[in-house]
Amino acid sequence: MKFENLLAEVGGLGRFQITLVLMLVIPRLTLPFHFLLNNFIAAIPSHHCAITSLDDDWIFENLTQEQRLTVSVPKQEDGAFTSCHMFSEPQFHLLNNSTNTTALPVVQCPHGWEYDNSTFKSTLASEWDLVCDRKGMNKGTATIFFTGVMAGAAIFGILSDRYGRKRMLLVSYLCTAFFGISSALSTSYAMFAAMRFFTGLSLSGISIISIVLCVEWADIEHRTAMGVIVSLDWSLSTMILPGIAYLINDWRLLVIIVTSPIGLAIITWWWIPESARWLIANGRLDEAHHYLTKCASANHRKKVLNYIKPQTLCTVIISEEDRKYTYLDLFKTPMLRRLTVLTGITWFGVAFTYYGISLNVEGFGVNLFMTQFIYGIIEIPAKLLIYVSLRLVGRRFSQVGTLIMTGLCIAVTILIPKEKWLPRTLVAVLGKGFSEASFTSVFLYTTELFPTVLRSCSVLLPLEPGFSPSFSLRHTTYGFLKPSRTRSKPGKMSTRISQ
Repeated sequence: MKFENLLAEVGGLGRFQITLVLMLVIPRLTLPFHFLLNNFIAAIPSHHCAITSLDDDWIFENLTQEQRLTVSVPKQEDGAFTSCHMFSEPQFHLLNNSTNTTALPVVQCPHGWEYDNSTFKSTLASEWDLVCDRKGMNKGTATIFFTGVMAGAAIFGILSDRYGRKRMLLVSYLCTAFFGISSALSTSYAMFAAMRFFTGLSLSGISIISIVLCVEWADIEHRTAMGVIVSLDWSLSTMILPGIAYLINDWRLLVIIVTSPIGLAIITWWWIPESARWLIANGRLDEAHHYLTKCASANHRKKVLNYIKPQTLCTVIISEEDRKYTYLDLFKTPMLRRLTVLTGITWFGVAFTYYGISLNVEGFGVNLFMTQFIYGIIEIPAKLLIYVSLRLVGRRFSQVGTLIMTGLCIAVTILIPKEKWLPRTLVAVLGKGFSEASFTSVFLYTTELFPTVLRSCSVLLPLEPGFSPSFSLRHTTYGFLKPSRTRSKPGKMSTRISQ
């Protein structure tokens, strides 16, 4: 019996799997919260040079705030005050004659800036004056965060394949909680940037391990449904985030709130099962039997318990059972090298377009809270569409089609003038839907087809659909990694399911 057949017997999608998904939804809520957090904590409110130093001058005592700004800060063509310069000397004649001020001498803001706090009480920009010449540092926090995510994908991919899904999931929980709270308590920009890097690194572990766990506990028949169901929590959190950010307009408190679900996740971790696939692949058959028994009981398949015994999981030995696999194994054979390169390019296109759209919530005629909310809503029908598409036309055509449509929407959005905000917004939202569909497809694509021993390592590399997802452990390992040659090891239990 192949493992997929055994999993179907104990229940490939029942109460056991639903409970697992619900427990993993809790930590996964923090993923879109943090991944899209920069849209709010790094928002740049309206600002102008600080003119509080003029309060001590008696000449300005009888002037209103608007008049003080008029004589101190030049205006732009649209009538708004400039953000980065002020007159070197007060220009009182502008109170009577607001002529062209471009010829008047200006200096960079010598006393800092004053910010409009009507939308946000505080942001990174207002906290550390990350505006004007330092504006790039504000946007750079997103780059630093996603660099951490990239590093975490490599680190947790290797560690979860070596030490187990559940154990490394707890490590990612604890690290996310620590570095997330530390980010909110940062006393300098450098400290905040460092903490955001490690927060991204830790969250990457949650993202990878949770999706791998869910897919490894689903049988072939229900694997597509499981992948789509798990990804729905991202869409729901994307819709919830703008509401939280609207109510909590202080960036420090907002970071703490979006990190708080990890506290509950740490408690529920005790009831999360380890992957039976990983346990069998690593020779821990008694533990695999324990979790398979729990799965059968929860899914009301008690009759199956009569023939699920540890000895039924060990009829043939895998020769390299003690070997540890790394990213280098993705390049061991010509087939894996080809797939690794091609799917790596696909992943780049998927992630680049998705986050390029998701992190651009300005310039669409509606405020950023509403734009973020609409971006979240469109993901629900997008996931339903990709679910139908994956079942009807397969992985390859679904992946290619969604990527092409995403690219077309982005191109059309660029061509539409900003003044026509309604059609521009509609096309952008449509592109967001297609980009989400491509992301859902590529995650499922990857976890389905890579070998168990390399699944976490390769979770960022989708495979072509020319291979069956129902590989046995022997077929998976030898077909991709090394020609088959089995041998017995004294004192070692078998680790291949009989076929």
